[in-house]
Amino acid sequence: MAVVPATMKAVVIRRHGGLEVLNLEDVPLPTPGSGEVRIRVRACALNNMDIWARSGPPGGRPVFPWRERPFPITTGGDVAGVVEAVGPGVDGWHPGDRVVINPILSCGVCEYCLAGEQTMCLRYHIFGEHTPGGLAEYTVAPARNLLRVPDSVPFEKAAVPAAYCTAWRMLVTAGGLRAGEDVLVVGASGGVGTAALLIAKMAGARRIIAVVGGAEKAGKAAALGAVPIDHREHAAWSERVLEITDGAGVHVAADPVGAPTWVQTIRSLRRGGRMTICGASGGERPDFDIREVYQRHRRIIGAPMGNVGDLRAVMGAIFSGAIDPVLHAVLPLAQIREAHRMMERREHFGKVVLTP
Repeated sequence: MAVVPATMKAVVIRRHGGLEVLNLEDVPLPTPGSGEVRIRVRACALNNMDIWARSGPPGGRPVFPWRERPFPITTGGDVAGVVEAVGPGVDGWHPGDRVVINPILSCGVCEYCLAGEQTMCLRYHIFGEHTPGGLAEYTVAPARNLLRVPDSVPFEKAAVPAAYCTAWRMLVTAGGLRAGEDVLVVGASGGVGTAALLIAKMAGARRIIAVVGGAEKAGKAAALGAVPIDHREHAAWSERVLEITDGAGVHVAADPVGAPTWVQTIRSLRRGGRMTICGASGGERPDFDIREVYQRHRRIIGAPMGNVGDLRAVMGAIFSGAIDPVLHAVLPLAQIREAHRMMERREHFGKVVLTP
């Protein structure tokens, strides 16, 4: 019989600050409760929420609509690994099963959950951001939030549900992208951005335009089949979008950045175009002329994360090989400070993954 350790290694944050507040510590091994499983973490990808949990929320304001968790915290919402133990009342899951955690936490019984819209749930939270997460050797999650990972899929490629589910929601479910349409992806080098490039290509978009910063990222976006625009070279990049689309503009624009890019994203839309938004990493209070929206029949659509149907669709595409997630770096958990540094300085193109 395998010996179960009493403690585990986990990244613990005890206060807001720089990279120095990220520490690998020995903490008690979590015990699965009713309906829960304990997972041996094999891969955990970073998201902007991990950076904000450590440095403090952008602008000093808590990320709407939640308050911050009290310290100490361990973050990490994109988790893939192996079931190590099951709690009472768990059926269908056994030690040794390869799984990825659906980071969407909801009540399951409200009108929104029953309609299949878990992210509209009034009790909606995110695993690893509002609960202890996966930047550790082990983590505990609800069994109902598990999705089986095929043996052929590396854990590093499976640990991307938050970004890829969000991108799917933005383009397919909320954006209604159809084959032959033109797509704009703003902030195309991040986790959501690179996911959107791949999803748009799989969906049959005619032209995929990627706004990135720097020649190196522009080259990587081009290698994925996109037409890159380096915003460092084209400050008024919406004009370049119109040139590429013969003056018409794009059908769908995905903008996870927020205030700094909203005006140009809106101006990049064709008449009747759809702009989908999922975040405000650059700022949450844009200043724009609403006439540019209604006079041209444009729409702005909120698309945070996605529902279970979105998750199963995009993870199914990953599992089948139709989508190959872009990974910037795969680092051991002990290099958590380097991983945060990469993301904070926006050096990455794709996901940064940690492996305990």
